[in-house]
Amino acid sequence: MQGYRITADQSEMNFDFVYDFISTSYWAKGIPRDTFDKSVSNSLCFGVLDANNQQVGFARIITDTATFAYLSDVFITENERGKGLSKLLVDFILNQPETQGLRRIMLGTADAHGLYQQFGFKPLQQPEMLMQIWQPDPYQN
Repeated sequence: MQGYRITADQSEMNFDFVYDFISTSYWAKGIPRDTFDKSVSNSLCFGVLDANNQQVGFARIITDTATFAYLSDVFITENERGKGLSKLLVDFILNQPETQGLRRIMLGTADAHGLYQQFGFKPLQQPEMLMQIWQPDPYQN
């Protein structure tokens, strides 16, 4: 997409900006900064930059690069939505060497099912096989 680019180079990313967005999101509201920093340092991160190299989007993938990955923290800023940037970002991530040949890629979303379905994501076929430890508000007091 002209005027935008995606980078996997963390030195080009504005993690203060990313933290400000994610720490107010529905999925990670109140996440402590040190927890956020640890999460990105242990993930493959992707930033969407505009023509002025300002960050307007982000995603990360947690993976062993052999069998499993979890796509997380995907966002595009409100002013940049509707331009196809989220599609560009997800496509970019799914075409990285680290995401090829994996047995399973998972994600959780409350509101973007249509986006992810375009890339082959489907509801769990056998949800009874999966279990979780779930702490819905781990960052809230």
